[in-house]
Amino acid sequence: MNQIKLIIDNTEVTGFEGQTILAVARENNIDIPTLCSDERVKITGSCGLCMVEIGDNPRLFRACATFINDGMVIKTNTERIKKSRKTTLELLFSDHIGDCRPPCSLACPAQTDCQGYVKFIADGEYKEALKVIKDKIPLPASIGRVCPHPCEEACRRQLVEEPISICALKQYAGDLDIESGDIYTAEIAPSTGKSIAIIGGGPGGLTAAYFLKSQGHDVTIYDAMPKMGGMLQYGVPEYRLPKKILQDEINAIEKMGVKFFNNIKIGEDKNITLDYLRENYNAVIVAVGAWSSVKLRCAGEELDGVLSAVDFLKDVESYDFAGKNIAVVGGGDIAMDACRTSVRLGAANVYNIYRRTKNEMPANIIEITEAEEENVIFKNLANPIEITGENGKVKSVRLQIMELGEPDASGRRSPVPVEGKEEIIEADNVIIAIGQKFNNSGFEKLEKTKWGTVIADETTFLTNLDGVFAIGDATNKGADIAISAIGEAKRAVDMINKYLNGEQLKYEVPYLSKAEKTSEDFKNKEKIPRVKILCRPSDERGKDFLEVNFKLTEAEAKKEALRCLECGCHAFRECKLIDYANKYKVASDEQKGEIIRYKQENIQDFIRHDPDKCILCGLCVRICDEVVGETLLGLANRGFDTYVKPAANINSCGFDCKTCGKCAEACPTGALQKIGK
Repeated sequence: MNQIKLIIDNTEVTGFEGQTILAVARENNIDIPTLCSDERVKITGSCGLCMVEIGDNPRLFRACATFINDGMVIKTNTERIKKSRKTTLELLFSDHIGDCRPPCSLACPAQTDCQGYVKFIADGEYKEALKVIKDKIPLPASIGRVCPHPCEEACRRQLVEEPISICALKQYAGDLDIESGDIYTAEIAPSTGKSIAIIGGGPGGLTAAYFLKSQGHDVTIYDAMPKMGGMLQYGVPEYRLPKKILQDEINAIEKMGVKFFNNIKIGEDKNITLDYLRENYNAVIVAVGAWSSVKLRCAGEELDGVLSAVDFLKDVESYDFAGKNIAVVGGGDIAMDACRTSVRLGAANVYNIYRRTKNEMPANIIEITEAEEENVIFKNLANPIEITGENGKVKSVRLQIMELGEPDASGRRSPVPVEGKEEIIEADNVIIAIGQKFNNSGFEKLEKTKWGTVIADETTFLTNLDGVFAIGDATNKGADIAISAIGEAKRAVDMINKYLNGEQLKYEVPYLSKAEKTSEDFKNKEKIPRVKILCRPSDERGKDFLEVNFKLTEAEAKKEALRCLECGCHAFRECKLIDYANKYKVASDEQKGEIIRYKQENIQDFIRHDPDKCILCGLCVRICDEVVGETLLGLANRGFDTYVKPAANINSCGFDCKTCGKCAEACPTGALQKIGK
């Protein structure tokens, strides 16, 4: 066989007569993208992605279908070629309908692979489920108890009846991990010799520490409180999150080799300042949280007996509310925690005051419902205008009665006072829970927003100081839910690694294919009610701080996990199409046209066939014919509505499907997927 010399991208390589450009490039580790080429089958050149330039020829050539000649000069990555590939991909995506990621994962601020771990739980593979969760969240048992689960609000199962109990399943896997006595943590890479200081040991700081340590960095957390955990430790009541559960998960992070220093206030204690940390560490993360309460700004707020919700929940052991009347102002989760904690401290009456309606309260609906069951008295459409006192001590609260006004430009109706209508309620203590803010003492050199929060780039998390990153409640828009801080921490770790390696800090939103679904898409699904999470009777639970909700049993967890529609693409991690889309910066609407929807027809009982994801590369048809020796797949129709179709009556006719799954293995987009034997 004659040897042939040619030049590819300014490098001389050799091949043999009869080889294609693509084959020679692959042998020399030169990447030329393709979706339709497979050395086991004949050449078709159907996808058009492998175009290259040859010499001065104005045409572009398919590398998979062009044979080499001696002296060829080939270019594989010019601007013209990249533009051609981008256009080709946009044409493919114009009729590609599929969800790269399920809505639950996209809605999760930490981008957790909800579908992945729910599937593992359904299959009884609990350790694997835990590994999937801990790829994003190192505190699953704790977060599973407190997260307001935006993932469930996006769950498509509600198009059938009710969303999956995703959060409870996360808790289930986390609890099993703790009960095993050997909590799983990520493997630790060899030491990089780099060190990072983290200020704040809340969920964001702990998450950053977990992932930075796993990547071989030396990590130290400095925290102002006696214990790590931040608001999970000091702001969430015991009846919602038993502190032993939280401590077990924190201990596992410390066991990885993360160094903890508590009772350290930056700028105040032991001369540990922000400047000191910058001088002694390769990078610093500010993850301090928001520990100061927003003031109510009404007369009488200075009276003895007016408390901030943050201070109250932090020092709850020091309060005795037996027989007292307690007024809690605010409508969020912290307000509900303050109300329900007051009940457990023996209060005679607990009032929740909120200036909007109950439907508009930002607190988790289950927290509101359980507070009602525990006899919290809701005073909605009411706003404090004066806290009155006697001998310097709180005596009552004067309320302005409100009503909803006309809708504004966004359609939201703001509360407005009802003239001349007021109410007075007796109160021995007033707890303010209308918001939290960052205390910037020790962080004066960091640039702030007009609200006093640290300005951190929303994609790189870098502050105005070189090497100082900031995440969580102290930054930008202020206090948020714990899972948001966890998500920011994980993304910040990626940026810190780039910073430590001297790379450019740049984040690009990845391209993802998304599909719109309606209840019509799931009309044939059996209606299966959501597993009910049981809780202790209200007359019992209001008397102590024991955990309110019962755990799922194994049978309940499996039953609930099996309700998942698995609506995200199973082939996402191996999908060549999405990899190329991000490499060549695909714009989804560039070649937008009419979308044709096809009926799904599974091949036997073990290959899921989704024609909406098909790009007509023809690999499955050719593999079945030329490799397996069967003709169970073919192309139906011609033109724009061509699609791959299983042979007629394949499940009952005499065709001999080998159940090999080679068609699914060859599919570059997940249009064919193995689903069993």
